[in-house]
Amino acid sequence: MKFTKTLATIAIMSALTLTGCSSDEEKDASLTDGSLNGGMNDASVSGLNDSSGMNGSGMGGRFGANGGKYGSKGANGLPPEFSDPNNPLSKRTIYFMLDSSQVQQDFIPVIAAHARYLLANPSQHVVLEGNGDERGSREYNIALGEQRSKTVAGMLKAQGVSESQLGIVSYGEEKPVAMGHDESSWELNRRVEIAY
Repeated sequence: MKFTKTLATIAIMSALTLTGCSSDEEKDASLTDGSLNGGMNDASVSGLNDSSGMNGSGMGGRFGANGGKYGSKGANGLPPEFSDPNNPLSKRTIYFMLDSSQVQQDFIPVIAAHARYLLANPSQHVVLEGNGDERGSREYNIALGEQRSKTVAGMLKAQGVSESQLGIVSYGEEKPVAMGHDESSWELNRRVEIAY
């Protein structure tokens, strides 16, 4: 059953994430040094792999001149880093493989950047909104969207983010961003949105 394979994949990814590094510094570096960033596989989202910060290089210095402290709040209540297209914090959509809750490799540094922000701002909260494409039953897509949200939550918690900062919701196929009935639309709908 597809859902069982998905759960097994999540368990393996979680175990690898938790045992992959011996210290927080090594774990943080491994998530942002670009070593995990290969090309996206055959179900990649075209146009999403821009080299302006997604490859993990130089991300440490982009959070402001105060050594990791975040600047003043912008009009939307978030610091200006969230509007800078060169900053991984500006990317708040995480994409997934077909029929899977496995995060595409290019989005691991984005999750790491959001984890650092949440750690530096313990009063900040996010809702992880899981979504799926239109294929499969409504029930299956709700469950898959929830698993996708839980995968991102697990990755954030593995980096020290408090569970109290995280909310999880699944919309299944109910909130598509692309209305087409083809692979390019489905790729864009397999996602978790990080809503602050």
